[in-house]
Amino acid sequence: MESGRPSWRSRVWAAALTVLGVLALLLTTTGVDGPRAGRAVAAVAVVLTVAVVGWAAARTRAQRRRYEEELAAWAAERAAQTERLRIAADLHDLVSHGLGLITIRAAAARSLRGPEGEAERGNALADIERTSRETTTELRRMLGVLRAPGAAPLRPAETLADLPAIVTAANAAGLTASLHLDEVGDVSAGTQLTVCAVVREALNNTVRHAGPVRARVSVRRAAATIVVDVEDSGPRDGWRPQPGAGHGLDALRARVAALGGTLHTGPVAGRFRVAAHLPDRPSR
Repeated sequence: MESGRPSWRSRVWAAALTVLGVLALLLTTTGVDGPRAGRAVAAVAVVLTVAVVGWAAARTRAQRRRYEEELAAWAAERAAQTERLRIAADLHDLVSHGLGLITIRAAAARSLRGPEGEAERGNALADIERTSRETTTELRRMLGVLRAPGAAPLRPAETLADLPAIVTAANAAGLTASLHLDEVGDVSAGTQLTVCAVVREALNNTVRHAGPVRARVSVRRAAATIVVDVEDSGPRDGWRPQPGAGHGLDALRARVAALGGTLHTGPVAGRFRVAAHLPDRPSR
């Protein structure tokens, strides 16, 4: 059994059968004077049996419902923990990449001589400062989301440049999705990762729940916030939803919250919409 997973072992029916057994024993050992008394005893026995069985059934349903609620909460927590590990792995890549850039930039500028070297060193210092600030921000976010022990597989960090490929993959799965990516300026690497996660999860949900329909993906900047909006055209007639595990949006909400953002999901005029607001100040 996985650690912490709720278990359900009901003893209700064992108790009910014990009570019914005792009742049957009493009936077989108790004398009855006349047919009228026999009918009365039989009626009482039937009423008690129905009451015991009804109590056992109601009690079992209540226990089952409570167990399912505990199991759902456990599964949601597991999904959130897994998502946090994946975020930490992604941000680990970003931090390593940033430190590598700083090292390479500093080493290259140090090797130059003469007037051109002085100008290049100035540019290198500016680049190092910018990269250091971005890397420090991502490191803080990593420390904020890394809560569970262990390690997650590392993979290349996604950027906004990967959005067309994500939309193309969704179209290959049957959607007719379009991408509208406005000029958003410089966006931190952690925010870019989350934008890609929001778009991918929203499109995957559309494929499962609405079928081969149209979807519109929009990414834009609103002052110090990156706004991601994914909306489908509504479920296709006759389409039978193919639900997943049910924890994808919970994990996505945890990921967005880790960056200080908000995620709104739900139906809008017959369509389904996923909207994320991610704080991300443009570089100056």
